[in-house]
Amino acid sequence: MDQQKLYDIEALITHQEQQIQDLSDMVAKQWDEIERLKRRLNRTQEKLNVVEEVANSATKSDGGASVSDIAAMEKPPHY
Repeated sequence: MDQQKLYDIEALITHQEQQIQDLSDMVAKQWDEIERLKRRLNRTQEKLNVVEEVANSATKSDGGASVSDIAAMEKPPHY
């Protein structure tokens, strides 16, 4: 194998190693973002559950329908 071919192969390997490292860093950042979004979604779901419980208890005490039932009955005309 001549010297130029060896140099080209080494350069290619170095470039690929850098690409792998860049992709690994990107995956790590995306994983952190996914975890952050999951925590945010869980907090939002907890807040929504509290709101639904309060609304349901208010409508049930009046003998009315649940929040979901009310929303289904009050669809805008374009539905």
